[in-house]
Amino acid sequence: MHKNIKITILFHILVWLVLFSIPYILSYGQSQEINRIIAHFWIPLGFYAIIFYVNYFVLIDRFLFTKKMLLFLGINLGIIALFLILKEQIEDTFFQEVIRKKTNDDKGNGPPFELFIYVQMLSYIAPLLFSIAMKTTKRWVKTEAERKEATNFKLQSELQHLHYQLQPHFFFNSLNNIYSLVDISPEQAKISIHSLSKLMRYMLYETNMELVPVSKEIDFMKKYIDLMKLRVSDKTTVTCHFPSEETNIKIAPLLFISLIENAFKHGVSATKKSTIDIRMTCVEKTVLFSIENDNLPKKTNDKSGSGIGLSNIEKRLELLYPNKNSFKTFVKDHRFTASLEIETN
Repeated sequence: MHKNIKITILFHILVWLVLFSIPYILSYGQSQEINRIIAHFWIPLGFYAIIFYVNYFVLIDRFLFTKKMLLFLGINLGIIALFLILKEQIEDTFFQEVIRKKTNDDKGNGPPFELFIYVQMLSYIAPLLFSIAMKTTKRWVKTEAERKEATNFKLQSELQHLHYQLQPHFFFNSLNNIYSLVDISPEQAKISIHSLSKLMRYMLYETNMELVPVSKEIDFMKKYIDLMKLRVSDKTTVTCHFPSEETNIKIAPLLFISLIENAFKHGVSATKKSTIDIRMTCVEKTVLFSIENDNLPKKTNDKSGSGIGLSNIEKRLELLYPNKNSFKTFVKDHRFTASLEIETN
């Protein structure tokens, strides 16, 4: 912040130095009359600077932006009229010879008095308009930055809500799986609790980051699939194909877990053979994930899953990867397929 202020002050100083140097730049190598430069250039320029900064720091905020337009115009017209009178008084008092010489040179060739006043007024209005333009632009930039900050805060809040929405459902669903093992296989239940603790550690401590390495997400999914496989019978076959090579791709965490959970909820039968096929590939910066399972939809009162899967995914994709994702679901030959393609940054 302080650095920006220093740069702004330096910029203003340089601009005014250039403006005050213009007479020398335009008449380089010619004789200079310092009194003429002071009377006809530096004094008006000083008045321009006062008009600019009085408006920039005081009048625009106090009157123009508060919609007191008539008062704003009245004050500025008064200031301009005052400076026109002061300019004439200063010239008559301190620069009579310069004015007399200029009058003799322009005798018979000078513009009418009304036109002269009109031109003088326009020259004083210019810094006023410039200060309005700069102040309005600065205000717009600030407003736009605040709007983006508010939008980003809203985005983060929504993502956090979706994240926290997923965590307890995931936890409860996993506990239900373990509960079903307690009587059947206590030893497997112990192993499952240990696996669940690792999964929850990942969810609690690592998924708070905006992005995680895709390798960590794959490791998490493998552990979760192993946990889910303990619940299903031998009639269910689960095949997984994940990238074996390390990649530098990072991705938003927990995007795929609801799809896997959904497959185990709606793709598994206790009496019939069923298969779940999970596949992920990484091509350059693009991640492709697909999961295919038998279409065995549960009743609406079945609470074995989270109940938030697809809607949660769609909302998160919309927030995290706008225009950079393709999410499709369809049923064909009694098989449900979910396909997700994400173009990472």
